[in-house]
Amino acid sequence: MAGVQTTDERAGVVPARPLARETTPRRARFAPGRRQWGITITLSAIVAVSLAPYLLMVFVSGKSRQQYEHTFWQPDWPIQWSNYAVAWKQIAPYMLTSVVVATVSIVGIVAISAVTGFVISRYRFVGRNLFFALIAVLLMIPSISSLVPLFVMMRDFQLLNTIWVMIVPHVVGGAVIGTVLMRTFVDGIPQTIFDAARIDGASAPRLFRSIMIPLSYPVMGSVALITINSVWNDFFWPLLTISDNRLRPISVGLLFFSGQNGTDYGPMFAGYLLSSLPLVVLFSFLSKYFLAGIQGGLPGSH
Repeated sequence: MAGVQTTDERAGVVPARPLARETTPRRARFAPGRRQWGITITLSAIVAVSLAPYLLMVFVSGKSRQQYEHTFWQPDWPIQWSNYAVAWKQIAPYMLTSVVVATVSIVGIVAISAVTGFVISRYRFVGRNLFFALIAVLLMIPSISSLVPLFVMMRDFQLLNTIWVMIVPHVVGGAVIGTVLMRTFVDGIPQTIFDAARIDGASAPRLFRSIMIPLSYPVMGSVALITINSVWNDFFWPLLTISDNRLRPISVGLLFFSGQNGTDYGPMFAGYLLSSLPLVVLFSFLSKYFLAGIQGGLPGSH
């Protein structure tokens, strides 16, 4: 009631005023949402621009020559499935060569980099850090600078125009980045695990086989995907060293396949699509393992 003093007022205690309601500037409240929309629109534009050539390739691969001339920018029916049969018949030998080169290269790179990374990471010997530094330095040397010396070496070893001229350089070059990734990954594995196994009587091969290998599957998968991407897209080196049509990989084989089909773009684009499917499928289903391996190989990720 008015004119009636409370106990605190009679005691001279000034009641505390309620705190002013914290207000958020209108711009600050809506800024995150606008940023989110901005990011979404930007990423959508990047994805659309990136996928546009691939979608065009898919559309054209199912067209006849007449459909290609009348409806270039849009799909058309009926789809000419025979284009894929024609393309597969011509590029199958090239794809088989690429699969063989990629498989042997992956096995060699993973085996060498796993052993090297394990030894450098878990054993102390003279020159260990220098040896690893020299391997890391090789990452900074452009591959084009070693093209002529490598060609001379392959010629002296009489490996030109053989399948080994594609496998050996990939294994040697891929083992460099594989060793760096593997050593960094193994450094993150706690030493107590290896010590406990040693106390139980495990030998070095047993440590490698039973501890290091099972824990390194993510980084091994990353090395494998990097290798197959490199082998599948390598164009200049096979073009330089391979003259036998039966030994050409898919990257070079598509060049001759395009020349054979002239202006018949349906089978030509069907061949491009078929040749890219293995990489698309692998990265679609194994991308999370690839990213896990890359992140696990970085310092401080454990």
